[in-house]
Amino acid sequence: MKLQVIDVSNPLWSETLRNLRHDFYHLPEYVALEAKRIRAVAEAILIQDDEKVFFLPYLLRRCDDVFHEDLKASEIFDVLSPYGYPGMLLNEAGVENLEFIHLAMLQLTQTFKDRRICSAFLRLHPILNHRFDEIYRLQGYQIHSETIAVDLKLTEAEIWQQTRPEHRNKINKCKRGGFAARIAPLNQHLHDFIDVYTETMDRVGASQSYYFSPEYFWHFVEALKESLHLCIVEFEGQVVCGGLFTECCGIVQYHLGGTRNEFLKRSPSTLMFDHVRYWAKERGNEIFHLGGGVGGAKDSLHHFKVGFSQQRYNFPLVRLITDEENYIYLVALRAKLLNTQVDQLLKTEFFPVYRSLSV
Repeated sequence: MKLQVIDVSNPLWSETLRNLRHDFYHLPEYVALEAKRIRAVAEAILIQDDEKVFFLPYLLRRCDDVFHEDLKASEIFDVLSPYGYPGMLLNEAGVENLEFIHLAMLQLTQTFKDRRICSAFLRLHPILNHRFDEIYRLQGYQIHSETIAVDLKLTEAEIWQQTRPEHRNKINKCKRGGFAARIAPLNQHLHDFIDVYTETMDRVGASQSYYFSPEYFWHFVEALKESLHLCIVEFEGQVVCGGLFTECCGIVQYHLGGTRNEFLKRSPSTLMFDHVRYWAKERGNEIFHLGGGVGGAKDSLHHFKVGFSQQRYNFPLVRLITDEENYIYLVALRAKLLNTQVDQLLKTEFFPVYRSLSV
């Protein structure tokens, strides 16, 4: 079994993806962009055993970004997944071999420990890592929440039939009322989307992690190139709703979107999602993944997305403590800063707990 740690400049990264079904979250350009955004290092682990392949992209962080004056913390690292649903990739030979994935995870854990990486927070892919809990029994695996997807292999009539009657009414009302959805050129309308998205984040009181600079969006366009699409809804020449959608290996993802405040009651986003699902089907894609609620909650956003499909997927996480001694050392530092006990802090759900801002 051969393990390699590779960075985004290594052509082996893209070569590996050419032989694996993947999503845009695994692209080196996207992982590099995320690394720059959170001031981390973009890496991936590639494990091969004969014809079996395991691939995991991640972001490497120094822990002294939390404990600035602690010299030992400056020598400890942790890893996390890029924003979204990346997860790990396996080729067909790897998926079918339980021993391979078990040994790959052991080797990955040991490699992290050898490099003074004390923890790993991995967000898995609801579709590409579907049923991993049933198959592999991975250490630290848990179901975080539920996501919604549209099965594009259904007929258009079947897709429409699965749509909540309330949504169907809103879609029809939008069309009759003069709203129109289309896939628009990014270079012409990205600034419109940024305005709509920012207005939406302000309206819902989104956390800072959901805000992105205009420069980030333009770099995102450059990173994804033809894999990224913008759908807008227009009314009387004004962009009133918009969403960024990705397309990769038969999977279309809803990434980010928003609606102008004054048009919220007209629900143009229902028309946008309706347009994208049939557009995606026409292009030969297999699944349109809408995601879930904010932070995985079964909130109003989750309820809205459920209205488009009966297809559900679990969104899994893997939380690994790869170097317990250094992990507990950092937890003790955080407990001291929060004026609490280590045992009390370890009971919290946040992971890694030493990055928690409260008990």
